Order: sequence, then structure tokens, then C-alpha cells
Amino acid sequence: MSTDFDVLVVGGFGHIGLPLGIMLADAGLKVALHDIDQTKRASILEGKMPFLEYDAEPILRRVIGKTLHVADGLADAARAKHIIVTIGTPLDEYMNPKLLPMLGLAEALIPHVRPEHHISLRSTVFPGTTQQIHDFFGRRGVSVRLSFCPERIVQGQAIRELPRIPQIVSGTTEEAVREAEALFARLHVKTVRLTVQEAELAKLMTNAWRYLQFAIANQFYMMATDQGADFFRIYHAMTWEYDRARSFPLPGFAAGPCLLKDTLQLAAAQKTGFQMGHQAMLVNEGLPSFIVEQLKAMPGVDLGKSRVGILGMAFKADIDDIRDSLSYKLGKILRFHGADVAYSDEFAQDPTFISKEQLVETCPIVIVGVPHSAYRSLRVPESRLVFDLWHVLPR
Repeated sequence: MSTDFDVLVVGGFGHIGLPLGIMLADAGLKVALHDIDQTKRASILEGKMPFLEYDAEPILRRVIGKTLHVADGLADAARAKHIIVTIGTPLDEYMNPKLLPMLGLAEALIPHVRPEHHISLRSTVFPGTTQQIHDFFGRRGVSVRLSFCPERIVQGQAIRELPRIPQIVSGTTEEAVREAEALFARLHVKTVRLTVQEAELAKLMTNAWRYLQFAIANQFYMMATDQGADFFRIYHAMTWEYDRARSFPLPGFAAGPCLLKDTLQLAAAQKTGFQMGHQAMLVNEGLPSFIVEQLKAMPGVDLGKSRVGILGMAFKADIDDIRDSLSYKLGKILRFHGADVAYSDEFAQDPTFISKEQLVETCPIVIVGVPHSAYRSLRVPESRLVFDLWHVLPR
């Protein structure tokens, strides 16, 4: 097959597609990026990252216009050998996975693909989706090599993690698996083979496992607090020089576009239910309300007359992504109870945000939503009432 591009990344302006496209282009492959979100196009063409991704921008500047290009449209799929799909897979308003966007993309690709094409799904998908797409193409007389190779990196760390984390590889045919392995070989990345069903479950189970870990930490925090105990003294005793508790996380907001979503996708796929996953959701999503109730119960605190500051609006530390951040849920609950609420963040940009220094000076109540590294040296006046579940502020 004669091609102009080695790879077309669909969803190529996003948090998964853009770093992967940059890395493949830096490895010498000819890469094109396609995305329906045109707001990021100009920034990328100028060699500027549209979001925080550590170490990515110098590489982007090096490859843009050389081995990395922005596609004119989805029709450029016909000019590529490999098509990597990195589009989002959100939940609907009833907390069920949306399958139609992926099938809609498959429909849109039909006029542009040939039997020689290799299509690789990088997005997290509901179990059975890969086989459904394979069958979808088959019913329309379209023969493609379809693989599923789920993204595994931590947001903001793709450039650093992709070369060292083994990649899960699966496909509906042996040829598709071999082509996926060859693609990752260009990045000198180790691969581990699974069946498509195993790969889909491995991705969802990894994120659900993390979500459950955060839930048990948050549940223990709530239990200790309700009983009048100091959870952090308990945590220290449980984890100090005790290897079996090394992976036990501190309590805090478990948020973002993946952990809850993937836990619920796993629950939707299990006919007998995923009770632990649903309970984890109730615990993690309930933490903002628990904090507010703790505030309301404190002597001398009247939320209707209080100014409360939230430090950190991104969904995790040291990134700028606010998607599904529980800091915003906390703010809404505080406002419902009459509080005047101020926001601050070190990375996310918003004209209504104030600096961290201004926040701790003007807010008698301070809540740490996300443990950004910059807060480790932030001096908070002793008169402030502080909720710091992450223990990130100076003692």
C-alpha cells in the first residue's frame, strides 16, 4: 500500500494521542494528527503543547512540520498505514458507557480504509467493544487488521513513562498483533500479549483497583474521624517501616476522567454486579460532603458567614487538567451551605482563580483539594482552620 504517513492518530490533539504521536514522530515515523477539537490546532502547529505534558514541548518543536503533521481531515486515513484511535470513551448521564462514538468513527472510516490497513484502539473500551468493531467492519464487507493496545501512562508523564512501561498488545488476528508489536518496537518498548478480552479487562481492572485503594483509605479516614481518632497517627503507625502496608495511600480526592469511569464500565459489564466498585464510588464521591459536614460540626464555624479557600482545582497533583475534579464538587456543596468560596491552582488557568498566597491570607478556612508540589513550602497563618488530607502543607 502506497502511503504518505506511517501513522494517523485519531484524537491526536488529546492527552493520549498527542504525546504518543510526538513519540512516534521522534522515532522517525511519519505521523499525522487528526482531531475534531480544532481549538488546539494552531498551538500544536507553533510547537506549543496545549496542555501540561512534562518533557513534551521540546520534542514537539523538534518534529512538527518534519515527521509530525496535522491532518486535513479523517480522509487522510487513506494515506496512512496505521490508524491509532485515541478518542474519549465517556459515560452517559445514567453512568453507562457510551458505545456509539466508537461505532460512529468506524462508520466514518469505512470509505478510507483498505484490507492492508492496521487499526489500533488505544482508548479504554467497554468489554467486547473491540470484537464489536471487528464484526461491524465485517458486516460491511470491510477487512482490516484490528488491534487493542490500551494506554497505561499516568497523565502528564507520557513522555517519561512510555519508553519504560510494557505495553499490553492484543488483536482480532495474529497479523494485527504482530503489526502492533512492530509499531511499539520502534519505541523500544516491551510488550505483553493478551487476548482481546483479557486486554480490555486488564485495563479496566487496573484503574478499578486503584480506585478501590483510594476508597479504602478514604473510608478508614472517615471511620477514624467519626470516632474522634487522629487518622494520620494511625496511618503512620500502620505504614512506618512496615512493607506490607507500603502501597496504602493517604486519603484524598480520587477523581479525573478515568478511575471512576472505568470502574463503572467494569460494573456495567458484570451481570452479577460489581458491589465493591459501586461502594468505592459512594465513598470517594462522598468525601467532599464528609468534609463539609465536619466543618459544619466544628464549634464556632458558620458556613453561611465563612470564606473558604480550596487549594488545587486540577484532578491530581502537578497537572493542569480539571476534568471531573472533585474540588469543584466540594466548592458547589460549600456554596449550597452559604459559604463564600475561593479557588486557586498552580497549573490550571482560570481568570477567577487567586494565588495561593492570597488564598491563605484571605480565607479563614483552607482546604487542600490537590497536593501540588508548590504547597509543600506554602506558609499558612496559624489562625487558619486547615483541612489537608494529603499532608502536603508544611507541618
